[in-house]
Amino acid sequence: MFKLAITVIIVVLGAYSSTSQGEILALINYESKPADSLKSLKLSGPQQREEGIAVMDVDPKSDAFGQILVDIPLPADLVAHHIFYDKTMTKAYITALGKSELRVMEMNKFPYRLKVIQLDNCKMGEDVVFSADNSKWYLTCMGSDNVYVGDAKTDKVLEELKMPKPYPHGIAINNDIDRILVTSTVSPDMTKAGNYISVIEASTHKVMDSIKVSNKEEPAGEAPVEVLFVPNSNPVVAYVTNMQGGTLWTLTWDEKKKDFDAAEVFDFSTEGAGVPLEIYFSDDANTLYVSTAKPGKVHVFDISENSAKPNLVKTYVTAEGAHHIAFTKDGSLGFVQNSFINLPGMSDGEITVVDMVNNEVTHRIDTFKANGFNPNSIVLLPEWNHLAGH
Repeated sequence: MFKLAITVIIVVLGAYSSTSQGEILALINYESKPADSLKSLKLSGPQQREEGIAVMDVDPKSDAFGQILVDIPLPADLVAHHIFYDKTMTKAYITALGKSELRVMEMNKFPYRLKVIQLDNCKMGEDVVFSADNSKWYLTCMGSDNVYVGDAKTDKVLEELKMPKPYPHGIAINNDIDRILVTSTVSPDMTKAGNYISVIEASTHKVMDSIKVSNKEEPAGEAPVEVLFVPNSNPVVAYVTNMQGGTLWTLTWDEKKKDFDAAEVFDFSTEGAGVPLEIYFSDDANTLYVSTAKPGKVHVFDISENSAKPNLVKTYVTAEGAHHIAFTKDGSLGFVQNSFINLPGMSDGEITVVDMVNNEVTHRIDTFKANGFNPNSIVLLPEWNHLAGH
């Protein structure tokens, strides 16, 4: 368990009034930093590898800013990866790279309890998305080239889908056009990379197409990692981040062809950045945010004129490994988790607080970093959290 003083909360966290002042609570999963990182930071770190889920106060105005309020231990070999809310934010789903398991936390019950869903044929569980009616969840398994489909109410597994392209990671669903998009990213040892987006018919789970998101000849090694539809766009547009290619792509739906047109729309090397990862949208879908892990930046694009034509308006520096961003409901604050699977040069361990109105860094939280840990994912508790297009 996290070797810090823990403030025990004896009231139900999810029941706080929306008028509560001086706190914004975040849900963060974390793991021990690798030995080389501990050495470079001159930290001793935990004696044995540790993992957990922490509730932290991230409000800069709070007296408890940066403090861990609740700590939930996880198996040390789980390698918990991402946290995803269902559309009602009553459940949080935690994926794992080290075990064939998916964990589910009910957010309206405290103390929090984790239910384990055993998925024997899922290696390296990555992303979870939900159908428009919140009736089903879809989990990508990057090491076994498949996608699990589950009942979002009972969490019973309904189906296992074999992907036409290997290494499925990012996944997005748009029920209006009856399509699911799945990225082909990298092999578990990261020696091979995909270049395609698999297109699946949502109603039948039939494979419809595979779209190349690269202008290079094979093997291009672009590693498309995340994909996300622009909310309420017309025509329908999805964005794709190419992790190893360092580029941003769009997939624009052609209603007549019932297919997507792919286009490269931004090269992050022009901003001295690489390894683009996560994608988010503002509440009005006029602004696009993309994190890049190397050296650690967040890029702000204006897409108000054309959903498929991003105009870069701001880039700001966070810390090495910029990855997930948690947004407040009003969009005024963003909290950037800076660590990308413990990779060298991309695992700082800081959480950066950003004024999203002025797009500037205001505070930095080093609670995990100072104690030899890396945060792996961050969302705010449902009272404060904005899904930002997810």
